[in-house]
Amino acid sequence: MQRLVIWSRFSASLFGLMCGLSACSGPQASPPPIIDVTVLQLKTAPATVTLEYVARTEAFNTVEIRPRTGGLLERELAVEGKAVQHGQLLFRIDPQPYQQAFAQARAATAQARSTLQQARRDQGRIAPLAQMDAASKQELDAVVARVEAGAAAVSAAQAAEKTAALNLGYTNVTSPIDGVMGRAQVRVGGLVSAYQTLLTTVYSTDPMYINYSISEQRLLELQKLSGATVDNGVKNPPVFHIVLADGSVYPHAGTLNFVDAAVDARTGTLPVRLTVPNPDHLLRAGQFARVVVDAQKLQDALVLPQRAVQEVQGHNFVWLIDPQNHAQRRDVVMGARIGEGWLVQSGLRAGESVVVDGAQKLRTGSNLKPMPWVPAPSAASKT
Repeated sequence: MQRLVIWSRFSASLFGLMCGLSACSGPQASPPPIIDVTVLQLKTAPATVTLEYVARTEAFNTVEIRPRTGGLLERELAVEGKAVQHGQLLFRIDPQPYQQAFAQARAATAQARSTLQQARRDQGRIAPLAQMDAASKQELDAVVARVEAGAAAVSAAQAAEKTAALNLGYTNVTSPIDGVMGRAQVRVGGLVSAYQTLLTTVYSTDPMYINYSISEQRLLELQKLSGATVDNGVKNPPVFHIVLADGSVYPHAGTLNFVDAAVDARTGTLPVRLTVPNPDHLLRAGQFARVVVDAQKLQDALVLPQRAVQEVQGHNFVWLIDPQNHAQRRDVVMGARIGEGWLVQSGLRAGESVVVDGAQKLRTGSNLKPMPWVPAPSAASKT
């Protein structure tokens, strides 16, 4: 009996030892994973809120060159796409028919003057005879009528000569403005009609117009920010930057030139026009561009990278990291986009740390391994 008790105690001790060595106590819980994230510590900094609009360039003045007389195009004397000056000869129409017409008109004028001189000489002879009753009153009246008819004929011939001279001069087609000549629409040898055929177009490109449309809401915002008055007067005009199609910023800023008097009822927008210097003729009519307006300057702004902000059902939130390196969710209200950043309106304070990369894996209380977030170099700095 005593041996049985000793064996039972030994078996119990051996079983306890084996349970301790084995997993008799059940499966062990694994520690929560640590998630690598990049973190940005918020700091206030000056920022400029900008508004962007799609725009299109327009020549300051556009003149369609049409001939004022018809005929065959004899010469093209200007180069397409090159600058031309006021009065510069662009085209020449065959002048020979008009030279002949001018010569005929000049001869007709000379003949009319000769006829008038003969009538005046006849009047000089008959007038004294009529005073002595050596010539009849009827003869005197006839010679006076010939003088008046001759004077009228001279005037008509002179008018015809001036018309012929004008038509001859119109065979030289000149530029009425300084600008850039467009593509020639008629080649040498082509037949042109007076006031109908389009020969080319001359564009006055310095300065240039920039046209775009602004919504009624944005108009009210700009008026509040810039102090605009009802009569288009602007106390503090905003700065208008022009961004070209390749993303480069045009070196000259635009100046507000015109704001339409009424909002378009169909689109709810208001046409706006800027003027911008174009001394190097970099801008051409019809180009697409973007107008970037400095709408508001902030001194103490909080700006987040756009990818740090999550959105669910129209609500924005970010993930913060607390002193224990745990993730905490925070709802935020965001404002305008500033470049690649996003302006924080409310929900965050300076000094708080926001998760930028890796936020998709997080839940409240997740263990985090933070690393400082480093912004990628911009395209401008790469070049």
